Amino acid sequence: MSPTDVPDDADRLTPDAWGIHRYWIDANNESAVVSDETVEALRDLIGDPPDDLDDTAPIVTRPGSDLALGRLHVTLESGDATVVDGVLPDNFPLGYHRAHTGHGVDRALIVSPGRCWLPDDWRAWGWTVQLYAARSRSSWEIGDLADLKSIRAWSEGLGAGFLLVNPLHAVAPTLPQETSPYLPATRRFRNPTYLRVENVPGAEQVDLSTWREAVRLDDATDTIARDLVWPAKRDALAAIHASVGTNAEFAGWRDEQGPSLQCFAVWSALAEDHGPDWHAWSAGLQDPGSDDVVTYAAEHAPRVEFFAWLQWLVERQLIEASGDLKVLQDLPIGVDGGGADAWEWQQTVAGGATVGAPPDLYNKAGQDWGSPPLVPWRLRAADYAPFISSIRATMSGGGGIRIDHVMGLFRLWWVPAGRSPAAGAYVRYPSVDLLDIVALESHRAQSLVVGEDLGTVEDGVREDLADHAILSYRLLYFEDDEPAQWPVSAMAAVTTHDLPTVAGLWTGSDVDEQETLVDVPRGRLDADRQALLDAWVPGSEVTETATAAEAVAAAHRRLAEAPCILLSATLEDAVAEERRPNVPAVTSRSNWSLPLAVPVDDLPRHPGARQVASILAAAISGAGSADDRRPTTPEAPA
Repeated sequence: MSPTDVPDDADRLTPDAWGIHRYWIDANNESAVVSDETVEALRDLIGDPPDDLDDTAPIVTRPGSDLALGRLHVTLESGDATVVDGVLPDNFPLGYHRAHTGHGVDRALIVSPGRCWLPDDWRAWGWTVQLYAARSRSSWEIGDLADLKSIRAWSEGLGAGFLLVNPLHAVAPTLPQETSPYLPATRRFRNPTYLRVENVPGAEQVDLSTWREAVRLDDATDTIARDLVWPAKRDALAAIHASVGTNAEFAGWRDEQGPSLQCFAVWSALAEDHGPDWHAWSAGLQDPGSDDVVTYAAEHAPRVEFFAWLQWLVERQLIEASGDLKVLQDLPIGVDGGGADAWEWQQTVAGGATVGAPPDLYNKAGQDWGSPPLVPWRLRAADYAPFISSIRATMSGGGGIRIDHVMGLFRLWWVPAGRSPAAGAYVRYPSVDLLDIVALESHRAQSLVVGEDLGTVEDGVREDLADHAILSYRLLYFEDDEPAQWPVSAMAAVTTHDLPTVAGLWTGSDVDEQETLVDVPRGRLDADRQALLDAWVPGSEVTETATAAEAVAAAHRRLAEAPCILLSATLEDAVAEERRPNVPAVTSRSNWSLPLAVPVDDLPRHPGARQVASILAAAISGAGSADDRRPTTPEAPA
C-alpha cells in the first residue's frame, strides 16, 4: 500500500455495511488493507440483515435513558405489565423484558446497570489453576473438582481471595478427547471429566476398583492421559447411574434448565453414536428441531438423561469446590464448529470462517483459533441469546469470569476457510450492547469480571471496559510502566498459560524447547527471551547466579508493587515449573496436558508456593517482612 493510498482516520476506522474493516493498523503501527477476495468472501458469509432489524432487535439500555420510541407497553420479566412513556424511570427494574409498540412490534428490552458488580474497597490475591494438571494422589490421573476444593481450602488458609481456573467447558464425549480448554464443544455446559467419581451420590454402591485401576499410571507419566481417563470415568459414572438412578432434586433441576440442557444432552448422545462433528451426521440429524432428532432423543432417553445427570453432578461439585471463595472461570472466545453450541445455533454461526489474530510481533503468520464466529446481525436477531447464555453459565457456581480476548466484544479477526490467518479481516460487533449485557449478568450473579486485553488493543477499548467496571489484565512481562503505576482496576500477573513460566524463562529451557518446535531462528528466540527479562529484572533484586526459585520470588515481589485489585500467581510458577502449559500454534507438543510437578497434596508444604503466597498476601495486607522488602540490584542472567 503506497502512502498516497492511506485513507484518512474516518475511512480507516469505519466498517462497511457488513461490519468489515477494510483497513486496519498492524503490529508495526502501519495501515494495512484487506484484499478484495477476503472482503467478498466475508460479505457472502455475513449476508444481508433484514430491512427491519433495527426496529425488531433488542433495545439494550439503562434506567433513566430516553428510549426515543414514544409510549411503550412493557411486560416485565416478573410478568407484571407497565407503561414507559419515553424515558425509563431511574428505578426501572433491571433485567430482560418485552416491549410492545402500538404498531404490533414486540421486541426485547434489556435493562442493564451499565457497570459490573465489584465490591467496594476490596483487594485480593489468588492462584491461577490449570485444573486438569492439578492432580492429587486420590484423583484419577487428572485434576478434578475435589482437587479444586483442596486447593481452595489451602488457599483460604493462606489468605487468598480468589482462584482463576482454566475453562471447564465440555468437549465431545468421544476419542480422542479435545485437549485444549479453549476449543470446547459448548460454552454453557461443563466437562464431566472433572468429576470426582467417589463423591457422586450412590458411588458407594458400586465397585469402582476396575475403572480406577484402568487409569492408574506410573508416577513418572509426563502427560495427562485424557483418552484413558474419560472412558473409565464415563463407564464408572454410567454404572452408578444405572444402579441408583436419579432423584427428585435432579428432576427439578433438569426442568429448571429447560430446552438448552436437553439439546446439549441429545447432542452428546448423538456425538457418542455418530461422531463429534454434526456436519458428518445424516441430513436428518443435522437439524436440532427435526423429526429425526426428536425420534432419536425418545429412543435413547436413558442415555440422554445420563448426559443431563452428569451436568447436574458437575454443578453440585463445582459449587462445593468453590465454597465461599470467588472462583473465576475462563470464557473462551469461541467453540468447536462441530460441537453442541454450533449445532444448536447454526443459523447464527458463520460456518465458512474461523476466528484468530492477524500477524504480530510474536506470531508472524497470525493465528487461527479454529472457532467459527457468530454473525453480528444474526446475534442481534437472536436477541443475543447465545451470548447471554454463555456468559451466564460461565459465571454460575463460582463468582467470577475472565473473558478471554475481550477485544472480541468489539471486533474479531475473521479468517475465511482455506486461507491463512494473514488473509483475514476485522469484523465489528455491537460492543455497547454486549458490554451492558455482561454488566447485567455480573450484577445478577454478583460476579467479578476480568477482560483479557492482551495483544493488539484498539483505541477506546480499555476506556470502555473501565466504564463498565471490567477489570483489565496486566502482565509483568509486557508492561512498559513500573508495576506501581499500573491501574487499580486490573488483575495483575507475571505470565499466562501461553507464555514462559518464570523458571523456564530464567533458565533458558523455554527457549531450548521452542527451538525444537518452531521455525524461528535461535537468535530471534533469544532476543524475545531477553525482552521479557528486561521487562522486570532491572527493577528486582535478582542476580545472575539466582536459582529458578529465587527468580520466581523476585518476579512476584515486583508484581506485588502493583496497586491492582487482583494479584495472581500461577501454580506452575509457585513450584518453579519450567514448562509452560501451552506453546501457541504448535501441535507437536503435549499442550494442555502437562501435569503440575507437585501433587496437590504436597502444595501446602512446598517452600516456593508458601513464599509466593507470603509475598502476595503481604502486598494485599499492606504489611511485609524484611525478606519481602529487600533492596534491589539491577542484574540479569547471562
